[in-house]
Amino acid sequence: MQNSKISLVSKKIAVILFEHFSNHCLANAVEPFRAANTIARRPLYDWSFWSFSGGTITSSSGLPVETGAWFEARPGGDFLFIMPSYGFEDYTTSSAGRALRAARGRFKTLVGLDTGAWLLADAGLLERRKATIHWDEFVRFAERFPDVETREDRVVLEADLATCGGASTAIELALGLIKQDHGALFASEVAALFMHGDKCDLQDPYKRMSLDVLVGSATALMRRTIETPLSIGELAARLKIDQRELESIFQRELQLTPRAVYKSIRLREARRLVELTNLSVAEISGRCGYQDASAMTRAYRAEFGQTPRSHRHAI
Repeated sequence: MQNSKISLVSKKIAVILFEHFSNHCLANAVEPFRAANTIARRPLYDWSFWSFSGGTITSSSGLPVETGAWFEARPGGDFLFIMPSYGFEDYTTSSAGRALRAARGRFKTLVGLDTGAWLLADAGLLERRKATIHWDEFVRFAERFPDVETREDRVVLEADLATCGGASTAIELALGLIKQDHGALFASEVAALFMHGDKCDLQDPYKRMSLDVLVGSATALMRRTIETPLSIGELAARLKIDQRELESIFQRELQLTPRAVYKSIRLREARRLVELTNLSVAEISGRCGYQDASAMTRAYRAEFGQTPRSHRHAI
């Protein structure tokens, strides 16, 4: 079950940093793209760091980052991440506004992280658009920019514009962009590396869960039960949802059955063990829920185009 949405062309991300940026926000925004490259085994994303002045920009906790000079290079690409944090109002200058308006024509999607929405709005790029911002500034932002449809959401994600509410939501925004590019199943695989969405309160009625949370909880449960796989009925019962409803949601959100997703998760764990351990094929089969090594080998070949042994010899 290879993901047909994965592209061979790298998407370019430019990150504009400002003094006293949040390195927590920066890591959460960039690391999912690094993980996507790792999982896909090809450079799906390429990123670079910039500032208006160039040189070393220092985070609020003292982390230095070397940046290119924005006005000299005038970069373009797929995503422009705007990342101020503390002291962001000092950066709402006429020069910054002109730079961001000019960048609108060179980038497919503008992304305001943390207080980045304020700079975008000040540049006139959010008029009659939906956006969110760090919650500390939410009320002031809504009052200062009445032409912006300010939303009390963690992430607001559209085709050409994205904003999020702070460092903890930056990872959600990045995963949302990866989902748009490469599909929900691939984004779920990336999220699993960060234990993101690994557990939710299953005592809450299902109607209060978003579909993303439900699918994330289901796939997290699948990962926790790789060695002793649950039936889909048992999986649904653990999630407190009807099995047919669970299957319908998976088809709608992932275009796959829960059984197919479960199988893919188990086989990707088998591939990880083939690549990173010296375990025998029989041992890997057992750890991935296959009682018969021959059955796993057949499934592995169908999924990855080669047997586990051939794969290991080619590494």
